[in-house]
Parts: sequence; structure tokens; C-alpha cells
Amino acid sequence: MSVLRIEALEKQTEDTVIFPAFGLEVSQGQAVALHSNTNIRNILLRMLNGDMTGSNGDIHVLNKPISTFTKPDYTCIGVSYLDDGLYDRLTVKDVFTFYRGLYNSSRTIPEVLHMLQLETKHKVRVQHLSYSEQRRVQTGRLLFQNPALFVLEEADQNVDMETKRIFIKLIQELKQAGKTVLLLTSNMESAITMADHVYRLDETGCHSIEMEQENVQAGQEEENSIEEIKPVVQFDKIPTKIDDKIILFDPTEIEFVETSAGQVLIHIKGEGFPGVFTLTELETRLQPFGFFRCHRSYIVNLQKVREVITWTRNSYTLILDDEKKTEIPLSKTKMAELKAMIGMK
Repeated sequence: MSVLRIEALEKQTEDTVIFPAFGLEVSQGQAVALHSNTNIRNILLRMLNGDMTGSNGDIHVLNKPISTFTKPDYTCIGVSYLDDGLYDRLTVKDVFTFYRGLYNSSRTIPEVLHMLQLETKHKVRVQHLSYSEQRRVQTGRLLFQNPALFVLEEADQNVDMETKRIFIKLIQELKQAGKTVLLLTSNMESAITMADHVYRLDETGCHSIEMEQENVQAGQEEENSIEEIKPVVQFDKIPTKIDDKIILFDPTEIEFVETSAGQVLIHIKGEGFPGVFTLTELETRLQPFGFFRCHRSYIVNLQKVREVITWTRNSYTLILDDEKKTEIPLSKTKMAELKAMIGMK
């Protein structure tokens, strides 16, 4: 059953196209991520809560256009905003008691405390919780509301690993319970890790991001790439181009390489440099230096990897040994390959 259906929705301001007409359908029991910039994300949130309409098209929830919603209809949509406010002076239990009564919920407080791993914090005032724990309390409101459609804005932004693990598990439980989850994020790694299907929405339209077709994509890149003329002299440095300058980097300097919106970016010391080769060409050039194609959109320097995190049976992340503890998605098929490389069963 379709829970969320977007039909020919577009948004323009004067002569500027924010995003052209696009369609999207999300069924019961699915988790879908929309990757976009902050402006587009805020516009979509305002449309979902009825504060803004599109230039054309509409959003349907449970087969009813949002443009025709009355106030009671919005209970089928639960939104967790990045900057949701909380009652700082209340304890976690008091906050949950308030929400449970507000929504006349059948969920028990111990049940929600357990789902969010807050049992030991139930007597703690919200103002004394860590930022990550406060984000969990925010999510508790949606659990008591129990809508058909859960909308999560930047669900795991700046949270700790434990909270991210809890959120990923929670999304799995919501899907099993027949709920629909829409993640709005500007972080592609989060989108890939937390959702079943990922779409990129920008001024050129809505584009599907394929999640597990590394081999097919690699073949397409080979077909589309310009035939490389092999030099007689071995040259190991990797070129990047900024304006009219060509900058050369040693492979060992590179932390990871990603492709985003058709552009290959080479990341070095937290900065991304435009590449001049396709991801497949770079994979071939960098493999002798300990690089690994961990996802169809990412190549990582294994010497820079500190941790391998398992979220679910199908969701994995590599944590780099840098100041930001950068997270890189690791696909299910590549996880098995990585285990074989490092000698794990």
C-alpha cells in the first residue's frame, strides 16, 4: 500500500527553479532517503506540515492530497525536526508521560525507554542529557504519536555511534511494524546506511541512487570513459584540477574518493578536490597502494580506516582515523570481500 506519493511536485521562486517536477512513491514498510541541500529540505518540511505549497503538483499521504488536509489529518504524519525543542527542566520520564497523554498512546513508557536505550536516564532532567540522548528523547515523541509516516530530518547528524546504532535498529523495527520512513538529509553516507532506497533531489530533478549494483556501474563507467593512453614511464601521482591548475597528490595522501552528482571528489585532509578520472579508473590506479572499492560510489584508503561498524545484516560503515572520524558506507557485497582480504571468516 502506498503511504507517501509525490506527484509532479515542483517549486520555483520568481525565475529560479528550486527543484523541477518530480514523482516519488513510498510504500508501507519502506525506508526511503531524499538527499538534498538544506534549502530544499526545509521547503519539503514546510510542505509536509502544510505551511507551504508547491508551484505545481501535490503530496499525497494515505492517498489524500496534503493540500486538502484538515488539522486532524496531520496526525498521520510524524516529523522529527533537527532543532526540535524539549522541556529542559522535565525528566525523561515526565516528558514521555506528557507525550503519552497528548497522543492517548497505547505504548507504555518502559517500552519506549527500552527502544531508545534510556532506561538508566528516566529520572534525569533533559537539560543534563548529552546531545545524542536528547535526540533520542525527541524521537520518543514520534513513537507515542505512532503515525503512518515517520519523517526524520538529519536523523543522525552529530550523534554518537550508540545513538546512530539505536536509530538504525529503530528504523528496522518501524518497517517491520508496517510503518513508512522518509529520511531528509544532506549526508549521503547517512542516507545509504539508514535507508532501503536513496534519491538525490536538486535543481536538475530527482535521481535514484543505486545501492548494490557495483559491478553493473563499473561496467558502465568503463564503457563511458575515454580510453586511457598508457604512459611509458610509470607515474604514480594522482592529478586533480582546480580552475586552470593541475594539482598532483601522492596516493598515500588520499583518504577516500567519492562520486557525487556525477563529479569525482578526491578527499585529502578534510578537503575535496575534483578528479579528472572516473571512479573505475581511479580504482585501478589506486589499488596497488592499498585502496579498496567499498561501495559503488566510494574508494577508501584502507590504511586510513580505524573501525568497521556493523549496524544491521545489510548495513555497514567504515570509520576513518581522522579528526572528524569520517564515516564511509560499506556495501553488503563488499563487506564479504573485505573480510576475506583481512583474513576474517
